[in-house]
Order: sequence, then C-alpha cells, then structure tokens
Amino acid sequence: MKLTIYKKGQGYYTRLCSTFAGIAIAAIGCYSLKVSLESWLGNINVTTKQWLTAIIPLGVLIVLSFLVYLLVNKPKCADFMIETEGEMKKVNWPARKEIIASTKVVILTVIALAALIAVIDLTFHELFRFVGIITV
Repeated sequence: MKLTIYKKGQGYYTRLCSTFAGIAIAAIGCYSLKVSLESWLGNINVTTKQWLTAIIPLGVLIVLSFLVYLLVNKPKCADFMIETEGEMKKVNWPARKEIIASTKVVILTVIALAALIAVIDLTFHELFRFVGIITV
C-alpha cells in the first residue's frame, strides 16, 4: 500500500474539499461517540472516564481520517474526482441577472400555486360543509 498522492495536482480542489468534508463528518460522528461514551461509562473512576471519552473518539477519528485519505487517493475515486472537476470547469454558468430573474419566476410560481391550492381547498371545504359531510 503506497501512501503517495495519486495523480498529484489533478483534481486538487475537488479532492481537497472531499477530504475536508469526509473528515468533518467523521469528527461529528466522533463527537457523538464521545457524548454517548460519557453516558455509557456511568459509575467508573472520573479520571479513567475522562481518558476513555477522549482517547477512544480521537483514535476513531484518526483511523477514519486515514481511511478518507486512502479513499480519496484510490485510483477509481481519484479519476472520478479529476473528471468531475474538469467537467465543472466546462460549465457555462448563467449571469447574475439571469439567476435573479429565474429566482423571481420560481418564487412567483410557488406563491401562485399555493394560492390556487388554498382556494381549491377552501372551495371543497365549503362544498362539503354545505352538503353536510363536515360539521365544523
């Protein structure tokens, strides 16, 4: 098992962000493990409990960080990330004006549909109340 970086310099930002995200997820899990260990260990010596609740999650975090490093440098995963970064550079991103206009259209459409659904709901409610199916 080599600990070198596969295709160094290619897909740098994608792999870097993926590594940070993986380690952040592992850190959140290790914090949750620490909190759980504090309740699981219950009535043992306070010093021993402090050491165990610190060392076990730290050890798990180190192992998970190493596994994230190996996964990001696995040739199949690394090639995928390199290709992804290359494709993202080819994307023609819309201008700010176009994004604002599209956002306004979406918001107005959602409001119009919500109003339409509310009117239909009230209409059916009144119809059912008139027929006697609903008493409230």
